[in-house]
Amino acid sequence: MSERDPTVQIRPSEARDIAAIQAIYAHHVVHGFGSFEETPPDIGEMSARRLAIVERGMPHLVAEADGAILGYAYVGPYRPRPAYRHTVENSVYVAPGAVRHGVGRALLTTLIEICEVGPWRQMVAVIGDRGNTASIALHAALGFHEAGHLKAVGFKLGRWVDVVIMQRPLGAGDVGDPDA
Repeated sequence: MSERDPTVQIRPSEARDIAAIQAIYAHHVVHGFGSFEETPPDIGEMSARRLAIVERGMPHLVAEADGAILGYAYVGPYRPRPAYRHTVENSVYVAPGAVRHGVGRALLTTLIEICEVGPWRQMVAVIGDRGNTASIALHAALGFHEAGHLKAVGFKLGRWVDVVIMQRPLGAGDVGDPDA
């Protein structure tokens, strides 16, 4: 399985995907630092979160092979204040059995491609745990650079956790008036 594997399809998520999305996210909440949540949200909450993204006209994607959801990715607003409207924050989660098989790369690559033709000019990744070298390397390989490092801003699973902030321009980036 890889991003070149024709059996892995990246497509917009649908309501029918929520149970699989919730299970993937729950695994990361319980076992990792990719999310600073400590209790997995239920299917109803995950459905509401997906709908909020989709209703804003932002991409919410899944990776699917042989009818199984292998991961999902989306962008949301970076911050709620109006001046941030041209910046999005990405999130990518891969099912435990599909990690390190190109699923995350395929999802993030497609997310970037969609956002490049949208109204956004910057994409930010807020990566939980400085030790999450796979996510840091993936983002770097796709044009992100480290923009910040927040030390010990979360406490989860019995230890302090850092956050690495990475950033990538979209389209024209910071050249010109984005509202013109």
